[in-house]
Amino acid sequence: MTDVIDATTTVADLQIEFAGEWFSPERPGPFTIGREGDLVVDENQYLHRRLLAFTYEGGLWWLANVGQSIGVSVSTGDGVYQAMLGPGAKVPLVFPRLVLLFTAGPYTYELVVLCAQAAFHSAPLVADVDDPHHMTIGSVSLTPSQRQLVVALCEPMLRDGMLGQSQIPTSAQAAARLGWPLTTFNRKLDAVCDKLDREGVPGLRGGVGKLATNRRARLVEHALLSRLVIPADLALLDAPS
Repeated sequence: MTDVIDATTTVADLQIEFAGEWFSPERPGPFTIGREGDLVVDENQYLHRRLLAFTYEGGLWWLANVGQSIGVSVSTGDGVYQAMLGPGAKVPLVFPRLVLLFTAGPYTYELVVLCAQAAFHSAPLVADVDDPHHMTIGSVSLTPSQRQLVVALCEPMLRDGMLGQSQIPTSAQAAARLGWPLTTFNRKLDAVCDKLDREGVPGLRGGVGKLATNRRARLVEHALLSRLVIPADLALLDAPS
């Protein structure tokens, strides 16, 4: 049995938040999430009937991707830790707070997972005193126009705070938002994806089987979870290119 809970009063060792609602899975699970399951995310036909499953085994809560084709980005939410959980993969919940992002069709979804039993705690990031928008997370450095491009793709999520789900702009919509020709946008998108790919970010390479929608979604997921862009960067959308 699984109940919707009030996160301010519960003492459950695992809590999951989606679109403002909190859920408390009971041991040993499984607690499933998808188009169907214990937590119904959306009726989006691009979403698997069951994408995620939480189970309690060997004294730990585990998260499994039980879908067939959708990858799930897992992050501590502060940019310190980020990983891609592919179909069939399974990981123990060792951090007290995780943010999960995944994309199905044109929509990106966000869930927050709190685990009271988690053993690891990430150290807080320290902002650059000269530029508080930039923190020491990785070696990726974007040009001003490249940062504008990423912000344009992430705008719905940055502006609305995700709120459970958001729709990723198409390349044409993002180009129009920036006032760029589509060819310019696509060229700069290629440059950003190539740069991040060289830094080891998966899912951004072009080629056969790599749909443009999937590449944009992966870029958005990485940018949000690694804090490559933050809400304060929305001001860049009104800056001259």
